[in-house]
Amino acid sequence: MLLQKGLTLQQAADRTTINVKTARKYRDLKVLPSQCAPEHTWRTRPDPFDEVWPWIEEQLRLNARLRAKTLFDALQREHPGRFAEGQLRTLQRRISVWRGLNGPAREVFFAHEHRPGVLCQSDFTRTGTLGVTIAVQPFDHLLYHFVLTYSNWETVSICQSESFESLSAGLQNALWELGRVPAEHRTDQLTAAVTNLGDREELTRRYDALMKHYGLRPLKTQAGHGNENGDVEQRHYRLKDALDQALMLRGSRDFADRAEYEAFLCKLLEQLNAGRRQRLAEDLPLLHSLPERRLEDCKRLKVRVDSGSFIHLLNNAYSVHSRLIGLTVEARVYAGHVEVWLGQHKIEELPRVRGRGK
Repeated sequence: MLLQKGLTLQQAADRTTINVKTARKYRDLKVLPSQCAPEHTWRTRPDPFDEVWPWIEEQLRLNARLRAKTLFDALQREHPGRFAEGQLRTLQRRISVWRGLNGPAREVFFAHEHRPGVLCQSDFTRTGTLGVTIAVQPFDHLLYHFVLTYSNWETVSICQSESFESLSAGLQNALWELGRVPAEHRTDQLTAAVTNLGDREELTRRYDALMKHYGLRPLKTQAGHGNENGDVEQRHYRLKDALDQALMLRGSRDFADRAEYEAFLCKLLEQLNAGRRQRLAEDLPLLHSLPERRLEDCKRLKVRVDSGSFIHLLNNAYSVHSRLIGLTVEARVYAGHVEVWLGQHKIEELPRVRGRGK
């Protein structure tokens, strides 16, 4: 630029603080200085893995998921004293290059662009690894997990199985706690939304009715593509990790009753959601309002009390008062309990039995 303005080579070199000979060289070459340097294709030191590379390559071809650290540990065992700990990074770089040139094709994922007020996701997650107990007894349970994908606002409901009643109760609890309703609801291939108790049509109708009642557009992931529900899947891991840390800080994983455990979960979720208030404030104005009332979270069945004073519900038996023998009662099956009604009178409330033939 200075030469084009009429300055001499010496003046241009002085202003750019380089030697006049260097300036002359760059002027005559007519390329940028960075383009003059030769490409560095040679090694400055011997590759310590040259002799063992054929074995490493063979292992990678047999199982491309092998980690560099696993192979490095195997080499240290096979050749004691030959490979120092500081050489692990060298092996990692070489394996990374090999995978880029010769490794198997990998599945392609496209990042989801989340917009405020549009999508919520939900799923069930197991909590057995947390070791929670109620009155010193193991508490085997699931969490129904609801997440707004834009703000990551989340809530959970305790349940015992992936039933439609658990899905209905958990989703409605989340929406009424939120106070508003997003446009779309996505699940993975939940049997609670497609098939349950062998009656596909009825339950499809029930799930559709639930979605229509709240004005939600139901979405599902494709079979084998759990990444499409990636937000809630990732929150499963984060939530259980946070819950595990909170339990360690508490000093005990035992709770006096279920209510105390639910209060503990509620407090943890308040803490997690506290940092999402700004993005939640973007979500809320774009959500639509709740309906006037909730839908029932139960399945109603007419059953007859047999001579043994039992009613039979969903492959399990429940004992009721003997005065009901021979009468037809209405059983209202909720996610965690069963109510028995005679006309307009509730006469029994029993914990729901899990499994079959119980």
